[in-house]
Amino acid sequence: MLTSPVRTRCLVRPLAALAVTAAVTLTLPAAGASAAETGPAAVADAFRNGPVYVDPRAGGELPKAEADRLAEKIKKADRPVFVAVLPETSEYPQATVLRDLRSLTGITGVYAVRLGAGFNAGADRQVMPKAAVDNLKSAVRRSYASDASAEVNAFVDQALQQAKGHAPASWEASGSGGSATGILVGGLVAVGAAGGGYALYRRSRKKREERARAELEALRVVVDEDITAFGEELDRLGFQPSEPGATDAMRDDYTRALDAYDSAKEQMAAATRPQDVQPVTGTLAEGRFALAVLAARRTGAPLPQRRVPCFFDPRHGPSVSDVNWCPPGGVLRMVPACAEDALRVSQGGQPLTRMVPTDQGAQPYWSAGPAYAPWAGGYFGGAGVVVGGLLAGTLLGSVLSAPSAFVDGGDGFPGAVDMPEGGEFSGADFNASDFGGGFGDFGSDGGGDFGGGDW
Repeated sequence: MLTSPVRTRCLVRPLAALAVTAAVTLTLPAAGASAAETGPAAVADAFRNGPVYVDPRAGGELPKAEADRLAEKIKKADRPVFVAVLPETSEYPQATVLRDLRSLTGITGVYAVRLGAGFNAGADRQVMPKAAVDNLKSAVRRSYASDASAEVNAFVDQALQQAKGHAPASWEASGSGGSATGILVGGLVAVGAAGGGYALYRRSRKKREERARAELEALRVVVDEDITAFGEELDRLGFQPSEPGATDAMRDDYTRALDAYDSAKEQMAAATRPQDVQPVTGTLAEGRFALAVLAARRTGAPLPQRRVPCFFDPRHGPSVSDVNWCPPGGVLRMVPACAEDALRVSQGGQPLTRMVPTDQGAQPYWSAGPAYAPWAGGYFGGAGVVVGGLLAGTLLGSVLSAPSAFVDGGDGFPGAVDMPEGGEFSGADFNASDFGGGFGDFGSDGGGDFGGGDW
């Protein structure tokens, strides 16, 4: 058995060798590293240390001083926005370069690439809605086609205002503000292997846990409002089990509603994660349907069909019909609505929309971001139903349609804490269609989807 000093020496030697490797790597001559300074892998290495990479052969498109200013602007905004300015060579395949950079970097964010005279961009859907990226990249193409610096800066200025998340933690450990070289990257990788990577992982995990707690508290406010509104509905109904004309069926409906009210309070009190909110709103949906059935029995009206709650505000109770509705900037779709909202929409009015608090002030829940995914999932029956059309084209719908939004074979409905936020590592787990496409007629407006648009 080794003695303690021997064990210590056995541990120290590998670390010492690693330190020597890092030192040698940092002092390698530039000529010996030139091959490692270009290509998708080199761009990805640079992106892990800073937001801007300029291939040496494209230096005339975005000079170093301008690249440094652009990088500093992105870092100050604390947003996961990446920019690469590359020459049009076989080293950067037109059809796959954007997707390859996202895969090799492995960080959720917004990626913009100027390749020769062409421009393209993509983003993880939880960071920036696909429609927003498509519209923005088309606008900068039309306006700044001949000026690479103006084009990427215009894109970045808008993306920084719209992107969700934060800058990668790895940027904090790097002094690089522009295109990183293979020499520096090699040293940082060696040092990271000695423990820096684990420290960054722990920091990221701590931030995620803090964010989950904040999201749960925000959800708690909204759900408590829902529970209170449901309790007030119970009081307004004024049903007494012993009242004249009360039947066993009515009493059963009333009991189910009361049980749902009590269960929702208990479930919310026990919630420890944002995901725990889904069964709470599911319970409230069941309780409101029981109340709707009871109200129909008391008046002799036809019993309501079992339908999902009103899309515009689940507190309105079960929907009674579907209406054609278009969210601001979106497309028409059929959504379930209560009688009052269905009438308002049919007459050209605005439905009474559920507003929820966000950092930007009160917003409709479908524009409030991924934190409200568990809340919506409980009301609308899980991810399969929500993504199936109700929320398509909205911020929440974009998040939920990403591959990472589903767990347990697609039956689960996780909260945002299960999805890597902008600036966090997700590896190659992303929606490839958001980073697809190829270079076509640079001056045209691709307009369509990432799956095959032009550059």
